[in-house]
Amino acid sequence: MVVENNNCGNLIFTYGTRKRGFSNHVLLQDLMRTGDAVFKGTYESVEKHPLVCGPYRVPFLLNMPGLGHRVSGELYAVSARGLARLDELEGTSLGHYERLPIQLMPAGNGNKENEEASWTCAAEAYYAHKNYDKEMWNRNGRKGLWIYSEKEAKGYVKRKDRPQNLSFLDHIRIFISSHSD
Repeated sequence: MVVENNNCGNLIFTYGTRKRGFSNHVLLQDLMRTGDAVFKGTYESVEKHPLVCGPYRVPFLLNMPGLGHRVSGELYAVSARGLARLDELEGTSLGHYERLPIQLMPAGNGNKENEEASWTCAAEAYYAHKNYDKEMWNRNGRKGLWIYSEKEAKGYVKRKDRPQNLSFLDHIRIFISSHSD
């Protein structure tokens, strides 16, 4: 049974493994079951942003407006309790990601500049932490994706299956200091 929670006032844009059909979507499914999240639809960023893959094919949105592509993803309304669980998954207190504003429009709205303003909404997204975002952009050859699809997710390694003797930030540092393929 799905419970509708009227306290789901935080809009969160997900572009990677939390999307439907990907490994971390189980958290959003759990939040929807408890009424702490509601799927709002498929959206894309109004501005271009780099979307890249890091260590273990983990997706990172970079807070570098104007570079990359308009990023495609899903919009969810979540409760404060749901937001706390998402922050925990994304490691916001550990410096993995930062939750910051993003402007969105429904996917498929195209480039109708004159109609764009009436179709946009403000949400938040989890961006790569500013301490390593530029290095992540350079490591990816200054090329971004517009969508994290099954193709990009091939090779994704779940947290429990990664080496446990290093922190995720250690894995990021190793990744950005290595040569790209």
